Amino acid sequence: MSTLLRTIRGILVFGVIALNTLFWFVPLMILAVVKVLLPFKLVRKPLTQALTAIGESWVGVNTALFRTACSIDWRLEGDTDLRRDEWYLVMANHLTSIDILAMQALLNRRIPFLKFFIKQQLIWVPFIGLGWWALDMPFMKRYSASYLARKPHMKGKDFETTRRACQKFRDMPTSVMNFVEGTRFTVEKRDRHKDPYRHVLRPRGGGFAVAMSSMGDMFGAILDVTLVYPNGPASLWALCCGEHVETVVHIRQRAVEPWLIDGDYENDRAWRRRVQEYLGDIWHEKDELIQQYSRSVNVTGTGPEQSSIP
Repeated sequence: MSTLLRTIRGILVFGVIALNTLFWFVPLMILAVVKVLLPFKLVRKPLTQALTAIGESWVGVNTALFRTACSIDWRLEGDTDLRRDEWYLVMANHLTSIDILAMQALLNRRIPFLKFFIKQQLIWVPFIGLGWWALDMPFMKRYSASYLARKPHMKGKDFETTRRACQKFRDMPTSVMNFVEGTRFTVEKRDRHKDPYRHVLRPRGGGFAVAMSSMGDMFGAILDVTLVYPNGPASLWALCCGEHVETVVHIRQRAVEPWLIDGDYENDRAWRRRVQEYLGDIWHEKDELIQQYSRSVNVTGTGPEQSSIP
C-alpha cells in the first residue's frame, strides 16, 4: 500500500508540474514566434525581456510547487552577494536530473536568468525543448573523433555555435551556465576514465574557454557552483514521490583573470593547457569541498554551517 501511495503521489506531483509547464509554454511560444518574425533590435530586446520574465515565473511557480508538495531542504551557501544586473559565467559539477531544478530554485531572480548549454538532441523533448529554444538556451552539437576523422571540415563547428550563442547574450545581463564535466558523475565513469577525483569527473575546458573568449570582458565574475547532496543524489521521480532531498548549492565567486579572455582554445596548445590546469585546480577544490560535507554528515548528521535563504 505504501508503494502504491508513493506512486500515486509521484504521478500527481509530476502531473501538476507538467500542467504548469504547459501553462507557461503558450505565451512563451507566442512571443518567441513574434521575435523570429520581427528580427529588429528595437523589438527583440523588449521581447527578450518579456520572455525572460515568463521563464522566471515558470521557475518561480515550479519552486513553490516543490516546496509545497515535496520534502526538500535546498540551501544556498558561500558567496551569496549576487546581482541581477551583472553578467556571470556559472560553472558547476553535474550529479543528477534535479541539479538544474535546485540551481534555478535558489538562484532565480538573484542573478540574471540562467542560460544553459544544452545538447542539440534535447530540443526534441516535448514542450520543454521548444521552451528552452524560446528562452535562447544555446544548443550544442558535439562531434565524435570518428565523425571528425570522416568529415574534418566539421572541426570547430561546435565551438562556432557556442560563440554565436554567447554573442546574443551581450544585449542584456545574462548568466551563462555550463556543466563543465559534460555529463553526470558516476563512479563507473570516474573509474573508466581514471579521473583523479573522488566525487567529480575531469572538467572539459572547451565550452568554458569559448564563452570566456567570446564575452569574458563582460563577465563581472565567475560563479563556481558546487552541487552537494549530503544524503546522496536523488532523481526527479523520487522527489515527486516524496523522498526527502537535501541539496546544497555552494557558490564561490572567482575573478575573471585577464589571461582567460585573450586565448584561442582550438589553436593555442599552451593556452589550452593552461585553461585545463586552471579548471583542474578548481575541480580539486570542489572535490575536497564535497568530501567535507560527506565527513560532516557521517559524523554529525548535518552539513556545514548554513546561510539563510529567503
